[in-house]
Amino acid sequence: MCFTEKWGPLFLKVINVIFLVFGLALIFPGVVMLANNDVVNSKVLPLMKQLSFGGINLGDMIIALCATLIVVGAFVILVSIFGLLGACTGKPAYLDIYGGVVLILFLIKVFAVFMWFDSNDKLQSWMKTQLVSQLNNYGANDLATSETSTAWNYMFMLMSCCAVNAVNGTTNDFDTSAWITSGAAATKQIPTFCCTGVTESTYSTHSDATCTDNVASGYHTTGCYDAIYNSLTAYYIIFIAVGITIMVVEALAVVAAVSNNHNARYNETTVDKVEDISNDKKSKKEKA
Repeated sequence: MCFTEKWGPLFLKVINVIFLVFGLALIFPGVVMLANNDVVNSKVLPLMKQLSFGGINLGDMIIALCATLIVVGAFVILVSIFGLLGACTGKPAYLDIYGGVVLILFLIKVFAVFMWFDSNDKLQSWMKTQLVSQLNNYGANDLATSETSTAWNYMFMLMSCCAVNAVNGTTNDFDTSAWITSGAAATKQIPTFCCTGVTESTYSTHSDATCTDNVASGYHTTGCYDAIYNSLTAYYIIFIAVGITIMVVEALAVVAAVSNNHNARYNETTVDKVEDISNDKKSKKEKA
């Protein structure tokens, strides 16, 4: 046996308390992402939903990720509670189910971590290409003309970014946008929303040629691709770190469950044998 009868149940209880904490840790970033007012924003999501990857748009992917974190976290909490019941009662049936569920969770997380590292580079390349393509549809330096332009303008304000790639001067990603090619931009080289300090209520009266026309100073120097990717990566890192830690805990939990199950079955068998021997002796005495 890997664990003694004394320490096995205690170890399993500790493991499941840790499980409980990590279940909450998975729910937290999902809730934070949904509550965050940048990428997951009703004004920005229309743009995210125009970015399609393998038939699924980025907006739905972000919402799905948030929901997945919350659902998985809740499931981990339920499993931990089930494990605590098994550890407290010592019933083999509880431990059998618990060990099987934890093993399945472990394999799913191994697959998810592998897929993330395998597709990360492809995702980066796809997202930048899609964003550049959508920026070509940018056509208005306001919050009323079109949904696409409005989504971009909110992104510039909320994420403190400009264009897709970092803007370094008058030659930038906006050069091929409908806003520039149609002449709607006039002398401007970047939208007013790229200027620092601009808000939803001040953009219409904001005037700073140094920012919009000369692109010399006073604008967001971070490209929106980097802003989006860094924002998403921050949550992915939390998910991966917590996921890997949970995987280690799950491996220990499976070992603990198997050991406790073995102990429980061994005790049941031992008790049955003792009772059988006792009954045999009693029967012999009665016959004598």
